[in-house]
Amino acid sequence: MARIPYIDLDNASDEVKTTFEQLPIELNIFKMVANAETCFAPFLRYGTSILAQQQFDAKIRELVILQVAKIWNGRYEDNQHVPIAKAVGATDAEIDAIHAGDITADCFNAAEKAALQMTTEVCESGRASDETFATVAGFFSPREIVEMVLAIGFYTTVAMLCETTDVDIDPPADTKIIDAIK
Repeated sequence: MARIPYIDLDNASDEVKTTFEQLPIELNIFKMVANAETCFAPFLRYGTSILAQQQFDAKIRELVILQVAKIWNGRYEDNQHVPIAKAVGATDAEIDAIHAGDITADCFNAAEKAALQMTTEVCESGRASDETFATVAGFFSPREIVEMVLAIGFYTTVAMLCETTDVDIDPPADTKIIDAIK
């Protein structure tokens, strides 16, 4: 059970009500974030930009999100993003390796390993080492690197919010969110 109540839509601002009406699915994470009414729509726009507008490869993005969830014990985001990861090409072996904490497993290619290492370092120390950054820069453009770091930060925030407030875990939405924003 969540530590604080989800937003009461009957008493929410018109902007929050309108935003909810536009969502393809009503999830507990949205009802929790909506408590911060002025942040709700910008939060959704930011999440949408990560999921649908980045140049950064969707499969690697989802592996990064799952790694963030692993590091921050983000049960909610792991539950929601495993089906998305599979939909964009992640294999069961890759997902299992992340869950087991093995980001150097043979199922990952070199670019994926570099992205997962960078994710780990950024989450653990706030910065990638020079060696890891150089490796990542060999695979990704400057835009993709910035997009990766922004995704790491956003999903770190999601994990912290969900874990701190004990957001009740919804059944996976599968790709409903991504399909709606394409």
